[in-house]
Amino acid sequence: MKPMPLLSRIDYLRLVLGWLAVVGLGGIAFPSPLLHLVVVVAVIIFCAFGVVKMAESLADILGDPLGSLLLSLSIVVIEVILISAVMLGPAHSATIARDSVLAVSMIILALVMGLALLLGGIKFGGLKHNGIGASTYLIMIITLMVTAFGLPLVLGEFNKVQAVVVALLTMGLYGFFLYRQTGAQAEDFQEPHHIQKETVAKPRDVVLRVLILLLMAIPIVLLSHEMADSMNTVLTNLKAPAALAGLVIAIIVFLPETITSLRAAWGGEGQRLINLVHGALVSTLGLSIPSVLLIAVISGQEIMLAPTSGEVLFVGTATAINMLAFSSHKVTAIHGAALLMIFGAYLLGMFN
Repeated sequence: MKPMPLLSRIDYLRLVLGWLAVVGLGGIAFPSPLLHLVVVVAVIIFCAFGVVKMAESLADILGDPLGSLLLSLSIVVIEVILISAVMLGPAHSATIARDSVLAVSMIILALVMGLALLLGGIKFGGLKHNGIGASTYLIMIITLMVTAFGLPLVLGEFNKVQAVVVALLTMGLYGFFLYRQTGAQAEDFQEPHHIQKETVAKPRDVVLRVLILLLMAIPIVLLSHEMADSMNTVLTNLKAPAALAGLVIAIIVFLPETITSLRAAWGGEGQRLINLVHGALVSTLGLSIPSVLLIAVISGQEIMLAPTSGEVLFVGTATAINMLAFSSHKVTAIHGAALLMIFGAYLLGMFN
């Protein structure tokens, strides 16, 4: 079998256009914030399909769970860096980590999973998955969420000692999870009756594809944050809540993961869908919480992780629906519709 070429002409165009937009769009005087927003979103969507293509080529070469994990980690690591930059910047926000992670949680658990299950359920009647892998992800999600956001409700906001302890515990659990997921328990995160394909890819090809994936993903994240001012202006003109801007930006940051997840559902790959969606949230919790806690301790910045009652209600409900849905051997379109309704209720609460 002949190895796939690394880049096509359109891939080169995506790379060049993405980085030109990062460097040059800030210097262009657009006649309106709406036009700036439209241009940036168009570039992001164009680049996102390149990330998806590269992620799928890695998944074909490496198989799951490693292929899905690389996509999740590449997006999440960049997002963690940006959250940290906001914490250390002049516009420091004590709640940036909490707001970002909980918004991402609702997007991943309710919106993306809901759409994927609706599509896959309508096409196939239901999606089968590996029950052990699904339950492992959800146990990790609940454990990390309760540690990060439940403890501050019980103890109050963390002092320096508590923050270091929570960060170390989180990193330890997440590291052990990755060690088992990519090693002795790898089969728990593969499709039922999975047959490992032989690959002709060399290590050099894999490394180059990972680097290209990062080079395509970084402009997406940078552009999504650059467009924040235009987004805020447009939403203010529409009299929309300010929190909606953060939600939309989070959706765009995870656009490559979203597209890949929907394609997995459309292809009937239930376990790969779980690896992408639930795996992204586990990586978000496992990387972002320790990072912001340690940065807060080192820099002396204030950080607030205790969620509001509304956030507890909606994120908790979305997590519970995922747990109940994936406790069976097959998930259906009804599960997806229920998750989308919860996301709709979450948006209604945001507009209150």
